[in-house]
Amino acid sequence: MKPLLPIAVAAALAAPVAVADTAEITRSITDIAAGADRHDWPRVRAAFADTVTVDYTSLWGGEPATLPADELIAQWSGFLPGFEITHHMVTNQTVTALDETTASAEADFTATHRIDDALWVLGGRYDYALERAGDRWVVSALTMTALWETGDRDLVAQAAERAQPAN
Repeated sequence: MKPLLPIAVAAALAAPVAVADTAEITRSITDIAAGADRHDWPRVRAAFADTVTVDYTSLWGGEPATLPADELIAQWSGFLPGFEITHHMVTNQTVTALDETTASAEADFTATHRIDDALWVLGGRYDYALERAGDRWVVSALTMTALWETGDRDLVAQAAERAQPAN
């Protein structure tokens, strides 16, 4: 019979790293959603790698796009402030794969967008690819899978118009 103590000690020593990594991954996922709702673009930017692949094809069609994170943030900051309020609730964050330099995670979401009395509410799942960047984990790819929506999707275009600076 092999002693179990060395195995238990090794597992206990490895666990804090995995727990810390999981916490950092969850923090990056949260920073994207909460930062966007608060229009805290530096917070959102810090959660992304320099280049990010985004896939919103389940909602808008087209093809996934790979672009500089700064360009993605410029796009988001060009329309999200046009809503009176947004609330991106991201839950059930689960790290699905983790090694020394890369990770995968998934989460469920409900995103509420309001202008006046009109709402557009979307629900679904995000799948994330992450990479280690120093002591942080940053998102290098995200795929949004829309599972349901209610309300007026045209609020996105209205928000973009409202967010444009007045001449």
